[in-house]
Formats: sequence, structure tokens, C-alpha cells
Amino acid sequence: MSTNPSRVVTIVGDGSSAHVLIPFLSGAGHRVQVLARHPDEWSEEIEVQLQSVDEHLLKTFTGRVDKVSSDPSALIPESDVVVLCMPVFTYRPLLATLAPYLSHDRDVYVGTIYGQAGFNWMVEEVAREHELTNVTTFAVGLIPWICRVREYGRIGVTYGCKEVNIAAVSPRDRFEELNEIFFGPICEQWLGTGAFRLSDSFLSLTLSVDNQIIHPARCLGLYRRYGGRWSRKEDIPYFYRDFDQLSTDIMHDLDTEYSLVRDGIRRRFPEHDFTYMLDYLNLERLAYQSENICIRESFTTSKTLGAIMPPTKQLESGEWVIDTEHRFFADDISYGVCIAKWMAEKMDLEVPTMDAIIEWAQEIRGETYIENGKLLTESESLAGRFRSGIPPVYGIETLEGIVD
Repeated sequence: MSTNPSRVVTIVGDGSSAHVLIPFLSGAGHRVQVLARHPDEWSEEIEVQLQSVDEHLLKTFTGRVDKVSSDPSALIPESDVVVLCMPVFTYRPLLATLAPYLSHDRDVYVGTIYGQAGFNWMVEEVAREHELTNVTTFAVGLIPWICRVREYGRIGVTYGCKEVNIAAVSPRDRFEELNEIFFGPICEQWLGTGAFRLSDSFLSLTLSVDNQIIHPARCLGLYRRYGGRWSRKEDIPYFYRDFDQLSTDIMHDLDTEYSLVRDGIRRRFPEHDFTYMLDYLNLERLAYQSENICIRESFTTSKTLGAIMPPTKQLESGEWVIDTEHRFFADDISYGVCIAKWMAEKMDLEVPTMDAIIEWAQEIRGETYIENGKLLTESESLAGRFRSGIPPVYGIETLEGIVD
């Protein structure tokens, strides 16, 4: 597909996305490396199984891992492309760890497979610190596929990719080359769909949210309905299959407040094109080319999401409770809702649902995010090293500073 020479692509992370990326990128002629927690458990050959939603095997793709290590210094210096596949709240500390090893002598692409929470701010942060002038930043708006790990370090599973994918790239004129060497090979080349479109900005990805409104809304709904506590594991409702009206209403109200922020940004910066800054249902319709009109139904009828359980842990008493240390809180509050709340404050917008979610999260986590409806931007919970992704932690104090 590509006339470009092969690249050294280093995947940082060892979850489900990594297992899908390896065969596709290896098959496109790239040398693939993996920065993993358990390098000794990885096979040289990785397989990804394309399955139907009914678990029928449709096709198998295989690829080769050139090198696996838990040591960044063994992988990053020779990397042409570095792509993060991990929870959002780990991006900043990982970038700080990787940046000293990035080449200063040639162009390097640094990106993420899930591009919310201001990924460009994060890369700019380490680029300034390490005087990196040769980095192209990219971020995929939503993870391109529903996927999972069947056997760690050996077999991944995907149910296919989204019909349309969005990515932001800076500088923007590097999109075509990146489309050849990375975006095309991870979907369209092998699956025949999922072509990438260039987003107008990283800010559009930051404010076009799915998980960052789904997860907090559902967890708060479970907490309000059940107290976030169950006597038996069998009593815990499924996260999506049992998505109830209470959770739906919270999510709807949260998305509506995000739309207030999105509309405020459009009014503030009319000269900018925010074509791909979308609310939840329009984002879902674009990605899947669907005609869904009901948030709740899109969850309760999903065959691929049906078996997912809420994040819980068992206490010594035997009871089960919401796991407040789960990434749903670190990703979706500190690097999600709090970012939108900061923007709302800058535009004097009332966002009571955001406030309620942030107040609830700080209460059950013992944090200090908000007081009397105002973010505590200098608190340790938000301003501490890598604790959040609100713009002030990057030295951004105005709305003008967030627009790329």
C-alpha cells in the first residue's frame, strides 16, 4: 500500500489495542517493538482474530514482534513512530519517561490510539523540556476497534473497526505521510473500511467524548441507585446490558453540558473549523455510520459490550463496592470532566451535572477537586505532578491557549 520505506514502530503498552496493532503494522512492512510490563511472556509471533459479534472466526492476521522490553532505553532511541496504548491518566508520566530517549536527529511521530484529554498539550510539555523540535504529534479520536486480549502476548481479538476514524496531526501537513505509514495500515488496508479523516484540531477530540461521559454517568448512576455496594457479586448489574434510565439521564445531562462548552468554544473562536467536535450521538453516528437515536438502547442491545461488568472490588466483609481507584476515575474525572469544567468556568457557564460528578468523585476518593462550584486548580489533587490534565498544569491560563 505504501511507497514509504518501513519504519520502526514502538507500541507503548500491552493491552488489547497493542495486540491488534502488531499484526497490522508488521504486515505493512514495519519493524514493530513493544514496551511491555512482562516482556518475557511475549511470543515473537502475534495473532489477531477478526470475529463476528456472534464470536465466529472470520479471518486471522499474524505479525512479528521485532523486540519486546520493559526498558525504554532499549526501544525508543531507534523508533520512528511511538504510539501509546494505555489508560489516559498514564500518558503524561509515560511521555516524561520516554522523552529523554527520543531521537533529536530525525523526524519522530509520537501519538496515541485514543486522543482525548489534550494529548497535544502533553507532547508539547515534554518537547519544551527536552528541546524536541522534530516531533510530529498525532492522536486518534476514538479507539478504532472494539478489541480484547485472548492470550496475553500472543492472541488478540477484534470485531472490526469503525466505519470512519478521525485523527488530529500537528503539523497538519504531515497527515498524508502518516496516513500512508500508520493510519491506513491499522484499519483500511486489512479490513477494507475505517478510513481516517483529518480533524480540524486536537481540541475537537478533547471535547468529543464517549468514555469520559459514559463511565462517570454510569458509575454515579450505580452509586445513586445501589449506594455503590452489593452483598453478592451476582447482584451487581452489568455495566452496559443493564444500563438504566437513571444512568441514561445523567449521561444525557452531562453531554448537554459538554455541548454548552462546545458551543461556547465555537462562538469564542468563529474563525476555527470545529467540524469534528461532536456530541455523543453524532460522534457515534459518524464513527459507525449508524442511525441510533437512543443512548440507552445503543448500550443495552450491544452484543460486544454485554458481558462487561462495572469496576468493583471485594471488601474483607465480603461485600462488593465501586472501585474508586479504577482508571474510570483517573481517566474520566481528572483527565476528563475537570478539563471541560475548567473551560466552562472560563466562559461563565453553569454546569451543575459536571459539578455533581466532580463533587461525588472527590468525596468517595478523598480528593479535593472543587469547592462551591469552583475548581481548586491549585490543589494537590489537580495541580500535583501528573495528577490531572486541566490546562493550568501545562501553563495554559486562557481559552486562547487551548486552541491549536
